[in-house]
Amino acid sequence: MLKRVVITGLGVVSPIGIGKETFWQNLIAGKSGVGPITHFDATAYSSQIAAEVKDFNPGDYLDKKEARRLVRFIQFAVAASQLAVKDAALTINSDNATEIGVLIGSGIGGLQMLEEQCKILLEKGPDKMSPFTVPYMIADMAAGFVSILLGAKGPNSCVVTACASGSHSIGEAFRLIQRGYAQAMIAGGTEACITPLGVGSFCAARALTNNGSRPFDKKRDGFVIGEGAGTVILEELERAQNRGAPIYAEIVGYGMSGDAYHITAPAPGGDGAVRSMRAALKDAELPPEKIEYINAHGTSTELNDKFETLAIKTTFGDHAPQLAISSNKSMIGHLLGASGAVEFIATVKTLTEGIIPPTINYETPDPECDLDYVPNQARKRSVTIAMSNSFGFGGHNATLIATKYQP
Repeated sequence: MLKRVVITGLGVVSPIGIGKETFWQNLIAGKSGVGPITHFDATAYSSQIAAEVKDFNPGDYLDKKEARRLVRFIQFAVAASQLAVKDAALTINSDNATEIGVLIGSGIGGLQMLEEQCKILLEKGPDKMSPFTVPYMIADMAAGFVSILLGAKGPNSCVVTACASGSHSIGEAFRLIQRGYAQAMIAGGTEACITPLGVGSFCAARALTNNGSRPFDKKRDGFVIGEGAGTVILEELERAQNRGAPIYAEIVGYGMSGDAYHITAPAPGGDGAVRSMRAALKDAELPPEKIEYINAHGTSTELNDKFETLAIKTTFGDHAPQLAISSNKSMIGHLLGASGAVEFIATVKTLTEGIIPPTINYETPDPECDLDYVPNQARKRSVTIAMSNSFGFGGHNATLIATKYQP
């Protein structure tokens, strides 16, 4: 028999705040974390805006040496994980360490390290390169370092599925607990690639906007690159109950699919997204009309928003107009491999707080995007069952479904 899995801890490092409460209050207030790039001189770039994490002090989460040495995507993962563990009042010790795992994804990993060491190689030669180049560049080191720091000796892994990495990580951690391979998992995603190479690459692909993030708006013209991390503590229900853990919600469905179509563009008609959402509904044993809210992928790009809308219509039929849908990316930008995890945390908070975050910057309706996107203002509404979508380059699709917790 599959075990029930609940969410007991939330940890967020985001462009609109660090910690779940600051993040949530700014999200429902419609606060934008987008502004001019400050991490480097972006004068020559076609996009000069980003959603940067402000006021982040790695020394709050790491000793001085590690805080100085670790690259930003690992620092974010450590911070979010520590916040989540504290929020869940989860103790990891010699008695339970092998029962608790870590699964944290990243779409790109240590791009910062790669850039810095390539420059050193070209300018000073290989003898001057850091011995930490590979360890701090590879995407799995976020999960590895969190495991080392917190002492979690259970399943340890990393998912790299571009912008679906965070959602796939949570989904796969959910599966591990369902099937008894772990009793608790620290799961999520992290990203930090607001760097010359990161921004330049997306500019070259004509994926970025200099006009703000405006999902589902007719004048959308690209996404805003962001950074941050989100982690959740997933636990087997009985374990969480026995230790008196706070229970936010229950994760009940996970779906995934592949477009098999194009390296960056979504499949026509949102075919892959449809199959991902249907797979999650089947996994949760829910009919489509039970879903009340969708935290959309909503990138603010022409094709994604159009095809995600069409995919929702195909999946939900006559129920689609009744759904409340919103995109957190209008405020936090696109956190790439961290986006699905941070957005899932927002979805969980929607269930617990009875407030749906808005899609800001929605000014000009698009006839091809004609559903209820909760424009510009948060909406008070009790939500019992919610869905979160993430779709990544390469045709990777992930869907998570969570419900209010009922014993």
